[in-house]
Amino acid sequence: MPTETTDEDPDPEHRAAIERSRRRWEFLSSRWGFVERDTVGVRREAVDLLDLSPGDRVLDLGCGPGVNFEALREAVGPEGLVVGVDLARGMVERARERVETRGWENVEVVQADATRLSYRRPFDGALATTAVSAMPDVRGVVERVHDALVPGARFALYEIRLVPSGPARVLNPLVERFYRAFGNWNTEEDVLTELRRTFDSVEEGRSFALGTNYLVVARTADEGPSGRPHG
Repeated sequence: MPTETTDEDPDPEHRAAIERSRRRWEFLSSRWGFVERDTVGVRREAVDLLDLSPGDRVLDLGCGPGVNFEALREAVGPEGLVVGVDLARGMVERARERVETRGWENVEVVQADATRLSYRRPFDGALATTAVSAMPDVRGVVERVHDALVPGARFALYEIRLVPSGPARVLNPLVERFYRAFGNWNTEEDVLTELRRTFDSVEEGRSFALGTNYLVVARTADEGPSGRPHG
């Protein structure tokens, strides 16, 4: 039984954006194999940034077909819990097949809009790999993740962006078209901006591919409310 619940969404514009995103990821759900193979190393780096312990609860946001589950399970051990969330039914079905095939009893997969998901218990860490920048409401997702974490917890991301500096920026129109076509990239909101707005601290890690791929870890305040802005 899922441990999470979904809030009702009264906003028709948000519902329309989510439906467009869902259709895009349904299309990509059967074409994800090469992405899994090519990103094993960097995704494991992102998991390491969480500094998880045995018995921890961890959220895998935009989990896709479950490509991060194995590394997350290794980090939290058999007493821990991994909860994967994805919008697309095709991705969720493939993730659940992976869980069933491997007999992972401490992995749950939920199909939901990440901006409308309520978590009944807080998490000790959260992970997202090339997921947040593809969501139609980056700010809403970042705020939901922040509120779902215990004090002092980490949110680790492997993300994509345009070439940030240097002569290679001339390639950005091509990079943007590729991201929008393949990754459903949200051109209206910036992941790093929303992380810095919401979390107590944000630290960029390794970047590669002309700076278009990068790791970042955000951290909640150690004690009490952070006083993050809303609206």
